[in-house]
Amino acid sequence: MASSRPSTDTTYHNPGPGHQHGGAHSHGIGHSHGADAPVRNLRIALILTALLLVAEVVGGLLSNSIALLADAGHMLTDVAALGLALFVAWFSKQPETPERTFGYLRAEILAAFVNGATLLLISAWILWEAVTRLGAPEPVQGGLMLAVAAGGLVVSLIAARLLVAGSSESLNARGAYLHVLGDLLASVGTLAAALAIRYTGWLMADPLASILTTVLIMRGAWRLVRESVDILLESTPSHIPLQAVRAQLEAIPGIQSVHDLHVWSVTPAVVAMSAHCVVPKSEQQQHALEHIHDAMQLFGIQHVTIQLEREHMLDREQHLHA
Repeated sequence: MASSRPSTDTTYHNPGPGHQHGGAHSHGIGHSHGADAPVRNLRIALILTALLLVAEVVGGLLSNSIALLADAGHMLTDVAALGLALFVAWFSKQPETPERTFGYLRAEILAAFVNGATLLLISAWILWEAVTRLGAPEPVQGGLMLAVAAGGLVVSLIAARLLVAGSSESLNARGAYLHVLGDLLASVGTLAAALAIRYTGWLMADPLASILTTVLIMRGAWRLVRESVDILLESTPSHIPLQAVRAQLEAIPGIQSVHDLHVWSVTPAVVAMSAHCVVPKSEQQQHALEHIHDAMQLFGIQHVTIQLEREHMLDREQHLHA
């Protein structure tokens, strides 16, 4: 289809800081030039989480606490998730190539999907183990459990604080943050259970704390998986009303109609749009094109591709698609 388009095709790439109009897309869209701090924070969080993983596995085995072992299970996925996020943070910035014109931006979406799916699977296993213990509570060393849970809470707080800033800008970073946030919630639940066991002897607190925190973690993991799948399927972003975009385009003077309108996310930070606009009068095409670019900024759409047509092109396309 692309090879048959007439010379009225016009592609607009909204320039970021430092980009020049009319030049080649040498930087790739959506690449951040100031990502050193998030990568450093990921690295620190990975080291802290790996140390806490060792402590919780040892503490969970010695104290016979399913809540600690559950937290260690989440911690294991966190080590893998943070390591993957750290790798993808570097890999997704590799420059675009003739074969991959968007570069490797979508690598972060794949990483987010893997992280979310893994967290769901681990959570399901922990729920099964916890429900099993509800029917047959086992003795737990509350003192050791309390000490390890308190240490885990401190480490999780530090790691979450490091990662929260970047979680709103990238699904990859959000996946890593959700893993750490899951550990934070698990540490709070484990600490509460340890206090209950140590001072009341109520053994049911251990599996109940595990179930409660795991359900909370699964909610965030499911949202992450769903958003990743939506981006991979190139769904219209939930915050952009497609009919409003169409109405905005059709309200521009000179545009007779709009068809083949698509809006999708390359990543959460990069939204793209393409459309065919029928502009019967050639002298109005440049004016319409400029208005389109301005109008799409209202929706936060950074990458715009517009094909301007006359009526006979619309008829030809309908015949080709018939």
